Amino acid sequence: YRPATDTWTPIPAAPLAPREYHAAAWTGSQLVVWGGYNGNIGQMYGDGARYDLAATSWTPVSGSNAPNARFYHTAVWSGSEMIVFGGMSSVGTIYSDGSRYDPATDTWQLLPASGSPGARQSHVAVWTGTEMVVWGGRADATGGRYNPATDSWSPTALAGAPQPRANASVVWTGSQMFVWGGEGSTGLLNSGSRYDPASNTWAAMATAPLTPRAYHSAVWTGTEMIIWNGYNVHLGELYGDGARYNPDANSWTPVASTNAPDARCYHTAVWTGSEMIVWGGANEPAYDQSGGRYNPATDSWTPTSLVDAPSQRSFHAAVWT
Repeated sequence: YRPATDTWTPIPAAPLAPREYHAAAWTGSQLVVWGGYNGNIGQMYGDGARYDLAATSWTPVSGSNAPNARFYHTAVWSGSEMIVFGGMSSVGTIYSDGSRYDPATDTWQLLPASGSPGARQSHVAVWTGTEMVVWGGRADATGGRYNPATDSWSPTALAGAPQPRANASVVWTGSQMFVWGGEGSTGLLNSGSRYDPASNTWAAMATAPLTPRAYHSAVWTGTEMIIWNGYNVHLGELYGDGARYNPDANSWTPVASTNAPDARCYHTAVWTGSEMIVWGGANEPAYDQSGGRYNPATDSWTPTSLVDAPSQRSFHAAVWT
């Protein structure tokens, strides 16, 4: 999708089985997809492929030393490698391991087990510029920092950490990791915290003017975090609203709803440098083929074109090139 022209161009079918809950990373020239699950047939996948934007072609990813088949895992791009961590199997095994994938050599390197933050799924992860920070997951309030230069783990602070949660949103600001919302042990959450890896400290965020939710999206604009949409699985409620968090003021501003996409969850959102693009998702029990572009400078929405858009879907992946 090109926002400058509001047009879609199809991507060739990948040499992969259909899937959801997979991970994706943008290398600067290629989209790398790995892992995932097909709930219709109960099949997990431990394979992947790379899509070259310039060549408009796919190349399978090597399986040697790759992690076991899994879903609900995370992946970050370090600048030279995709780092995969955690996740679970279709029979409920939760993983505490991961691997680093180098597309230049098409090789994987296993992450060390010593110091690993432990088994988890539905957690969050960011790349800081030097480390991968992993935190949370179902019933978990711990985390870890992985440094590929030293191939070692160190723990994140426990003091001041937010309460355990899964399916939260996360952004990296350039100096801090923001974690917001998600599913806690007693219900849905509308709270969040900021983690500073330089000082290894947490600070609580102001409570958002939003109903507690999970399966929402979040982007970082350079000055604000924008939360949009989401779902309360306990109440069966979908949300079509959002808010912007300003860390300097520790305050929230509601996002305009005029011309916004309809309420949904399991969608994707990317930041283009000037706009947030939301696309796809589920508006139970149907799926969405529509999307919208939000400009925080004008607090306004513009619908994305439906012409040549991908077929309706949820639990898909999206990257900004």
